[in-house]
Amino acid sequence: MSWVSRLNNLRRFRSRSEDFLFTAEPPRYVAVIMDGNGRWAAGKRLPAIAGHREGAQALKRSIRACRRAGVKELTVYAFSTENWQRPRAEVEALMDMFTELINKEVPELHEQQVRVRFIGRRAQLSKQIRSRINWAEELTGGNREMRLFIAFNYGGRAEIADAAAAAAGAGFTGDEKEFGKFMYAPEMHDPELLIRTSGEQRISNFLLWQCAYSELYFSDKLWPDFDATDLEAAFEVFNRRSRRFGAR
Repeated sequence: MSWVSRLNNLRRFRSRSEDFLFTAEPPRYVAVIMDGNGRWAAGKRLPAIAGHREGAQALKRSIRACRRAGVKELTVYAFSTENWQRPRAEVEALMDMFTELINKEVPELHEQQVRVRFIGRRAQLSKQIRSRINWAEELTGGNREMRLFIAFNYGGRAEIADAAAAAAGAGFTGDEKEFGKFMYAPEMHDPELLIRTSGEQRISNFLLWQCAYSELYFSDKLWPDFDATDLEAAFEVFNRRSRRFGAR
């Protein structure tokens, strides 16, 4: 049996989360570090790309769940500036998969009134991927139901460095609020909740500027196994937190 057939069989037995009813009040702005695809695949003796493909299914479930719950902005870490150090074959397979997923999933997101926005350095990406990114942003640009920010070839330090260079070129002399206008997506709200899967407890160069006061939630679930019930658990923990932003 091929790994594709094995993956399809696993999906048939996966519990569906489309009908899950949320009871916890959701944060408006959520960010997710989708970690654990490779370990998920290794644990099932599948190639790494199988884990990434199953991770894409988990993202699709999470977008739907966040939209149903009432989340207004979801920002996900899809590919970091450091991920280029992975084996070349894995990176090439990822790039092919990203192009395929943009073509396949963006029309459905458009129907759901989700606006798609990519953040990160684009010059290093292939012409084909840049073209599909531009197409996705143009197609969904008028949607207002939810905003999905996809961090692709993204690094938090790179974003701050790029913003500083742009600010210097513009003769910037303002405060930090004004400086924020030079970030990749100035319209993005600071995430209220940052979720990381796979049990790792670090933010890995993700949204360093924006997550200054985000609440952090770490799940032991590997990303391909993360579903609406896990999202609800994160929301419940968030609702028990007291956010003071430095005040007493």
